[in-house]
Amino acid sequence: MAKLKEKIGYALGDAAAGGITWKIMSIAFPVFFTNVFGLTIADTATLMLIARLFDVVTDPMMGALADRTQSRFGTYRPWLIYGAIPFGLIFALLLFTPDFGPLGKRIWAYSLYLMMMAVYTAVNVPYGSLLGVMTDDDNEKNQFSSYRMVGAYAMGFITLLSFPYLQKMVGGSDAHQYAVLGAGFGVLAAAMTLACGLLTKERLKPVRAEKFSFKPFADLFKNKPWIYLTLIGIGTNFFNGFRYAVAAYLLTYCLGGDITINGLIINYTVFMTFGEVTCMIFGGVSPKFTEWMGSKKKAFYVATLICIVFSVAFFFVPMDASYIWVMIALVVLTSVGVGLYSPLLWSMYADVADYATEKNGTSSTGLIFSSGTMSQKFGSAISGSLVALLLGVAGFVSGTNPETGETVITITNEESVRQMIWCLFSIFPAIIACLMILLVIKYPIKK
Repeated sequence: MAKLKEKIGYALGDAAAGGITWKIMSIAFPVFFTNVFGLTIADTATLMLIARLFDVVTDPMMGALADRTQSRFGTYRPWLIYGAIPFGLIFALLLFTPDFGPLGKRIWAYSLYLMMMAVYTAVNVPYGSLLGVMTDDDNEKNQFSSYRMVGAYAMGFITLLSFPYLQKMVGGSDAHQYAVLGAGFGVLAAAMTLACGLLTKERLKPVRAEKFSFKPFADLFKNKPWIYLTLIGIGTNFFNGFRYAVAAYLLTYCLGGDITINGLIINYTVFMTFGEVTCMIFGGVSPKFTEWMGSKKKAFYVATLICIVFSVAFFFVPMDASYIWVMIALVVLTSVGVGLYSPLLWSMYADVADYATEKNGTSSTGLIFSSGTMSQKFGSAISGSLVALLLGVAGFVSGTNPETGETVITITNEESVRQMIWCLFSIFPAIIACLMILLVIKYPIKK
């Protein structure tokens, strides 16, 4: 029976990855690259697409490599322990804006972004795989998964709520603010990742294949639960990816910029913070909700339905800052569904890993959990890329002045851009959630 200290230690891993680095990458990177760093909208979209093709190769390879790791720290923990510092350092460098021209900035952004994806994979795939070797008790897996989600959302809440106040405290240009905050959050993410590796325990030994083989990769595509769950995972991250990637544009171009109410600064990070704290609360409730519903599959179905209803409702709110609390209420209600299904996803990956071990005779836990990380990055970044692409189609143009190095923003069709932003936050996620419902119905494991 795992102690509370270990569950908190496990939660710190996703507090670093999901609550700091991935949260900032999802919500701030699109607007950072176009409005601060100075990439064109086309470069921003292309960058995220290239990174996804990169991940299609690195994530499964990392899963297979992690499964075969043997060290005094175990199979998966050494990747967190030794990967913590590179993880924080590269993240910090990615939020630094060098004094380069358009070509130099493009090379810097592409190089650092691909490096960040690689080190994120090297840390997060083994982290997810830890769930399969810390316990063989299904209820305890749900508890670890719940702690993980609460850690991610709690840290996401702190990160997003503090962001505008920290920017104000740092002062200077936007580029200076992002650079300083990148360094600070990078150090914190590295420390949390290291603590996770040191505080957790591997109680179960994976049943290793004697030598490397491509058979586990082939077996994945014969594993129906894995196929459905991977598509569901991509859907969940598309759902969140659209909303987080477009939130900054929504506040800036639909609501006229930051809103201050009784001293509370509501910028794009704070706007989404209300959802983070809701996800944190309902992530903790998720195991009990699943017991009440009778199965993970049914609980996931109901949670996704909640997301559809309130995402569609958001579309009908007037595009006016005076309705900000109505919008926040709908963000909160949508996040009830997200909070309920998020822990279930990782617990269901553990079920799929157990299913694969029973069917094939050897463990492919790392490989299977790598698909969860791949779907996270694929869904979030492709949605971010599509946001950039669709905003460009609607009339949003960005770039760097080659003479001054300053970022230049031009909007050729204001109403078209505003409507596109509104749909990307509401209707597009609702459509994705409808597809998730269909996939959950077909998912074959009944637990």
